Amino acid sequence: MGAKREDNSLRYRRAQSVTTAEDITEKENKARRLQYDKPCHRPRDSLFSWSSQFTNFTGLVNWGFLMLTISGLRLCLENFLKYGIRVNPFEWIIVLTGYNDENYKHEYPSIILLCFSGVPPVVCLLIEKAIAAELFSDKLGESLQIITILLEISLPVIALHLTNQEFNIVGISTVCMVYLILFLKLWSYCQTNHWCRAAKSKQSNSLRRQSLSVPNCKDVDDEVVTGIVQYPDNLKLGDLFYFLLAPTLCYELNFPRTNRIRKRFLIKRIVEVIFGMNLVMALFQQWMIPAVTNALDPFSQMDYIRITERLLKLAIPNHLLWLCFFYLTFHSFLNLMGELLHFADRNFYGDWWNARNISVFWSSWNMPVHIWAVRHVYVPVSSMGYSKGVSAIMVFFISAFFHEYLVSVPLQMFRVWAFLGMMAQPPLAVISKVFEWRLGARWGNMVVWSSLILGQPLAIMMYYHDYALAHMKP
Repeated sequence: MGAKREDNSLRYRRAQSVTTAEDITEKENKARRLQYDKPCHRPRDSLFSWSSQFTNFTGLVNWGFLMLTISGLRLCLENFLKYGIRVNPFEWIIVLTGYNDENYKHEYPSIILLCFSGVPPVVCLLIEKAIAAELFSDKLGESLQIITILLEISLPVIALHLTNQEFNIVGISTVCMVYLILFLKLWSYCQTNHWCRAAKSKQSNSLRRQSLSVPNCKDVDDEVVTGIVQYPDNLKLGDLFYFLLAPTLCYELNFPRTNRIRKRFLIKRIVEVIFGMNLVMALFQQWMIPAVTNALDPFSQMDYIRITERLLKLAIPNHLLWLCFFYLTFHSFLNLMGELLHFADRNFYGDWWNARNISVFWSSWNMPVHIWAVRHVYVPVSSMGYSKGVSAIMVFFISAFFHEYLVSVPLQMFRVWAFLGMMAQPPLAVISKVFEWRLGARWGNMVVWSSLILGQPLAIMMYYHDYALAHMKP
């Protein structure tokens, strides 16, 4: 009986193995039939088509970065072979101080004007104190404030034309930039105190909120601390000079503050400022000056093909310098000043590189100026009953005037290229919006980048051509 049971179990196992093998073979045949019967084509878009929704282009980005690096190295080698080493840090000290080598006179007009820039704020503070103490009427005091800030912004022009001092372009350009920033700050300082007086006299909070606003403590990080100051307790020299050094153009009685300085963050910003300044000066000496100088002859001869070639050649160094200047100024330097002064609002720029049109770009790339323009020009003009379009045109008009101021005064010649370039921004904004509406945000962004890359070098070539004709005649 035992032998029969073993034989039966053996037969059962063999049958099971045969059945299993047959099942495997059947499954393989079925899989092959399914593979042969499965279609190999279906509706699909190519990866480069926008409708494919494919977004992983990391490899192409790496390729583009390598190509740009190789092209940049080639341009650097070509520049060194053609012009040699032109970088000289000591020249910047000479041109910044305004040293006169021809007559061997130790005269530093730019340094003198920079030191004198502390006088107009003190005058404005004394006038504000006199108004608060009712020594002056509001109308007389505000008239004196207007005269003071207008004389302040005119001082570089007066020093250039009514004195015998000789200024160089870099020195007087620095002076004009400092005096323009001071003008905008004093405008905000005087207007904000005017709002405070109006709110105090009318017992209204509608204007007070613009000048006395303090961030809600619930919405602020633990590192942000604020102290409440009310008018006229803010009329102190320390408060004014804190505002003059703070990385903002809009005055408030209470700024958001941090309670400590991040040492590692501060060291990084200091290193960036030192390295960035030397990099910008080296690129300007080595690359920018030769490119601008070589563009003079084609412009004088009105050779449009060569002008286009020089324009494209100048666009690369100019755009690199502009990007370096943006990072150095709006990230490194302003964050450095904010960290030293415990200034907590670090909204110095937005994502302008993703701007869909020109309007978005101008409202995001320079946030201190944009906030100042909205607060002190756009809103007051709109509150007078003018439309938004008129208010925007007024903002661009003031911006265009000061752009021309920063160029024409140092060059000591009046041209309108910078002014016209800024006044062309509203029409260009309409064109970029049309591209955005018709072709998508990508094409609007391309219009923004094209205007930045090509517009600036064209203006530089035009100004240098006019400057050469006026000051370099044989």
